[in-house]
Amino acid sequence: MAGKLYICGTPIGNLEDASIRLIKTLKSVDMIACEDTRHSIKLLNRFNIKKKLTSYHQHSNPGKEDNILAHLIRGENIALISDAGMPTISDPGESLVNKAIQAGIEIEVIPGPSACTAALAISGLDSSSFVFIGFLPPKTAKRKELLTSLKDEPRTLILYEAPHRLLKTLDDIEVTLGEERLITVARELTKIHQEVKQGSVGQIKCYYSEHPPRGEISLLIPAHHNEEVRKVDLIEIAQETNELIESGMDRKKALKMKAQEYKVQKSAIYNMLFNK
Repeated sequence: MAGKLYICGTPIGNLEDASIRLIKTLKSVDMIACEDTRHSIKLLNRFNIKKKLTSYHQHSNPGKEDNILAHLIRGENIALISDAGMPTISDPGESLVNKAIQAGIEIEVIPGPSACTAALAISGLDSSSFVFIGFLPPKTAKRKELLTSLKDEPRTLILYEAPHRLLKTLDDIEVTLGEERLITVARELTKIHQEVKQGSVGQIKCYYSEHPPRGEISLLIPAHHNEEVRKVDLIEIAQETNELIESGMDRKKALKMKAQEYKVQKSAIYNMLFNK
């Protein structure tokens, strides 16, 4: 009888985010396939987990996947982990999982932390609909081409970037999307030096020019809004605000309530109501 492949989400920084189910799974399997054994051993030591490890990363050759598959076919249970977050999500694992599916191997997922959703939650941006891009192309021309294609994207954009490329990427965002485009940079989430910076591309670029970034970086760009649609939205929001005021609610309280509800500036609602 074949074994089972467990796709395990691991902490993105703070080891205390490891779930009880993750710990139980890692203790129960016969082998753990990990992106970097030197990195993963810190998590395993924290929870006194002693298992056979095998390295499996983006540069592993197909023979490595075949070897892991052979262990599964022989009946061994294997946990797949990456350095942080969910395997296969901008991390190794997709090819191995596909081969396991084709071989009829049973697969179970152990959900865990993910930098993209953590960054979205802490950003305060629209989370009703978003696009996860992952890492942008390392070459400037390809990076600009992709960013240009996303210029009018009506959903929140979530990107990953390496610290040594952040300033170059901000330069490209400034050129393709405009220096006034608002962005959020979430760095080292859940770690001691967690940092979340929000502002225009120009402001963020200025900050990181003076404070070179380190660690894992998520970059979020708010949805692009068609100005005509935006104006109609503001008219409707202003009407709702006016109804609250006419019903007896204090003007400042009504403006604040609707601004928070629709994530717009109070001044925009005020101008629509009183500066026509």
